[in-house]
Amino acid sequence: MNLELEKKSVIVTGGASNIGRGIVLAFAQEGANITLADIDEEQAGHVAELALKKGASGVQVIKTDVTNLEQVKAMVAAADSKFGGVDVLINNVGWDDLMFFTQTTPELWQKLIAINFVSNLNCTHSVLEVMLKNKTKGSIVSLSSDASRQGEAREAVYGALKAGINSLMKSLAKENGRFGIRFNAVCPGVTIPEEDEEVGANSMWTQKDAMFTEEQFEAIAKALPLKKVGRPNDLASAVLFMASNASAGHVTGQVLSVSGGYSMVG
Repeated sequence: MNLELEKKSVIVTGGASNIGRGIVLAFAQEGANITLADIDEEQAGHVAELALKKGASGVQVIKTDVTNLEQVKAMVAAADSKFGGVDVLINNVGWDDLMFFTQTTPELWQKLIAINFVSNLNCTHSVLEVMLKNKTKGSIVSLSSDASRQGEAREAVYGALKAGINSLMKSLAKENGRFGIRFNAVCPGVTIPEEDEEVGANSMWTQKDAMFTEEQFEAIAKALPLKKVGRPNDLASAVLFMASNASAGHVTGQVLSVSGGYSMVG
């Protein structure tokens, strides 16, 4: 199926590592114009080079702290200027530090809120302004988490914030459907890079065993109906489906789990 993404202007936040990297390369194969926003400029540069080799019509890297509204506005303006607007926004940035809620601190709460929720507000608000100005029938897809749907030990704050993302996308879908702008969320389960080169120095997956041991990964896989953990390409395919008006033009306000069957919501 032709997803009709060629030459579309796409912003991917956190596009330098793991899921974000997979999403950038998937859009590249569709011939999109990509603005890669990440704080890791060096790793993002490597991904941009690979994206051009994969077929991207154009790629620019904008070093961006998505928790900083002024930096986000400048990044979105750069995408608008270079590629003639913004057709698609992928809110991919996320971060967690696994621990029981009683072990967390107010300082950690604020960091989690800024990275997982405020960043989404900053990017979505800034892009929506451009889409409305240009009368673009665009798509905004936010990466959430199955922790938002199931609840998960050691991810209480993270899961709550991702549940907020789900609600935000639904509310904005109702507000902006009349303009032809769609909002959806995609919920990964455990999704890990296959190679060390897929993550940068700032990624939470820089050291895989910092999150889970190999034995825990195996146990997670055995507990899932599909008997495997997720890989970046698994999420990228679902994100492209949601982003494309050709494939999902009548889909908005939805929360899609891509987690090997960990979450089954009906």
